[in-house]
Amino acid sequence: METDKKIVRRNRRGMSAKDMYSWPDQDFEDMETVLAVQQYIQQLIRADPSNVDAILEPPSSQDETTWKYEHLRQFCNELNCIAVKLQEECDPKVCVQMTATEQWIFLCAAHKEPKECSALDYTLHTLHGAASLLNSNKYFPSRVEVKESSVRWLSSVSRRIYRIFSHAYFHHRDIFDEFEGKTHLCRRFTCYVTKYNLMSKDNLLVPIGDHDPETDESTA
Repeated sequence: METDKKIVRRNRRGMSAKDMYSWPDQDFEDMETVLAVQQYIQQLIRADPSNVDAILEPPSSQDETTWKYEHLRQFCNELNCIAVKLQEECDPKVCVQMTATEQWIFLCAAHKEPKECSALDYTLHTLHGAASLLNSNKYFPSRVEVKESSVRWLSSVSRRIYRIFSHAYFHHRDIFDEFEGKTHLCRRFTCYVTKYNLMSKDNLLVPIGDHDPETDESTA
């Protein structure tokens, strides 16, 4: 008689929220799928979203560029949650520009020529554009290897989506604090771009832990 049941790592239709992702953790080396890196990162986040160092530490066998790419995809996925919360408060008639401090105004790159958008439109345009780029068969045709010519886009996407954090922090602090308290997403993102040199420290406006950024002017 068979005593071991095959573990199905999939949320069933109609299951309760408390039972979701209730399967046991799996070693990275045992994940036999092209989505292994994504699944491993998400497993680490579910285990403890505050353990940023563990989440960002790649397995010894993992290619670093693909590891960075998959993390960036994950950041975009999670940022959609704060975008939903911002829609309740970030009124385009009030937040008419995408700003952080009074010194920072960001132009939206989702148009033929970069131009000013309301903060909410900028957020939605940026996340949509990032998802389209990171899922592009032209630039990122594989989930197990990143083309050398596409590496430059990781930094570009990082700079743009970071502005969502900075706007929420400086203009919608209650939403930011509640979201950050549960997800630690901005701290993880700040550590991520610092660890892999994807952003200049001068552009990191939100104070996270030991990081105490100095503001500067930018309209890029």
